[in-house]
Amino acid sequence: MPESRRRIEASDIMDAAAYGRERAARRTAMAAFKRDRRVEVGPFATFYFECYATMWHQVHEMLFIEKGGAEQVPDELKAYNPLIPQGRELVATVMFEIDDPAARARALARLGGVEETAFIEVDGVRVAGRPEEDQDRTNAEGKASSVQFIHFPFPEGAIARFRAPGARVVLGFSHSNYSHMAVMPEAVRQALSGDFDPVAA
Repeated sequence: MPESRRRIEASDIMDAAAYGRERAARRTAMAAFKRDRRVEVGPFATFYFECYATMWHQVHEMLFIEKGGAEQVPDELKAYNPLIPQGRELVATVMFEIDDPAARARALARLGGVEETAFIEVDGVRVAGRPEEDQDRTNAEGKASSVQFIHFPFPEGAIARFRAPGARVVLGFSHSNYSHMAVMPEAVRQALSGDFDPVAA
């Protein structure tokens, strides 16, 4: 499945019965594919970087689980197409993963606006995250959602820096209550380099 595609069309959707027959194998393959597209940052945040392949899989999973048929397809495409990187950006689903519900609620109550502080730094060039505009991810009481969708639009020259073998890439947050960073593993940097347009620099 081509990672470089920028949009899922209705014609890309498999027949539900056919997907059901292949689902187990596809889920196993996707789990392996995603291993080099995730980075843990701090004690309980994980960046999962999206692309055409991950969103194609997510759409099919939603259709399989909810069984809405053809009428459900437009809503799923509307929800997930915006998370496919468009050639000069990376896009991540960021999850704050705390198993205990009470501890999770306490932590998220202190993280209002955390989605506005995410960044990727490439050899000293900082790329500020831009939250997906589908909805407000921090509520009026200042509590952050446990799931955030963040775009990282790369400025001129930063993509070439990112693609350079061995480039030092750091992910993090500058939030006062979650100022954690992590160095992106080289295998992840290599995998994510394919999310950019071939001619992007």
